[in-house]
Amino acid sequence: MKKTTLAALILAAMTSPAMAYEAGDIIVRAGLTTVAPNDDSSNVNVDALGGNVGMGVEVDSDTQLGLNLVYMFDSNWGIELLAATPFSHDVTLIDTADNELGLGDGKLGEVTHLPPTISAVYFFDTDSAATPYVGLGLNYTIFFDEEFTNAREDQTFSDLDLDNSFGLAAQVGVDYQLDEKWLVNASIRYIDIGTTADFTVAGVAGSVDVDIDPWVYTLSVGYVF
Repeated sequence: MKKTTLAALILAAMTSPAMAYEAGDIIVRAGLTTVAPNDDSSNVNVDALGGNVGMGVEVDSDTQLGLNLVYMFDSNWGIELLAATPFSHDVTLIDTADNELGLGDGKLGEVTHLPPTISAVYFFDTDSAATPYVGLGLNYTIFFDEEFTNAREDQTFSDLDLDNSFGLAAQVGVDYQLDEKWLVNASIRYIDIGTTADFTVAGVAGSVDVDIDPWVYTLSVGYVF
């Protein structure tokens, strides 16, 4: 009898009835979001040295509180706004052995950014509590608080400035509804973020183009209003 009861409970959990979204529903999610750059930089250019000096940069990952809000137009279509607390990334100088400047590989500086993204999302009809979805949208990344390390400033680096970025964003995700109001969510995004970093070194202008293009991973808890 106990085995029968346990089997029935497991079966009930696996076949939880679908709780489809409705027009006018507002889904609010909050959780951990990791921005993992898939960075690809061009070589560092310094005007007074004839342009390309054979160095590049890398950008590390960061995890912050991620927030998003979805407004449902019907049971399938919605519009989503992604927000977060500011992300901060270390920028590292690489391939310095390929030239004679003697600057050395290692941390170059730090940059902070906000990547607000608005997307159209489509939720698939299912016969379970799990509701997968896909989304496509636009991202505008705002860079600020750019600064070199003290060691790099001693090497005469100064005036770091990154251009803001505008690009496409795509995502896949799934909501798992715990009841009529609460849910857990997992999603993966790819965001097209490209920027130009301008700076001064030894009193002359320099720059480097960086395609950050991060994968963005989110685990969150949500509530339906």
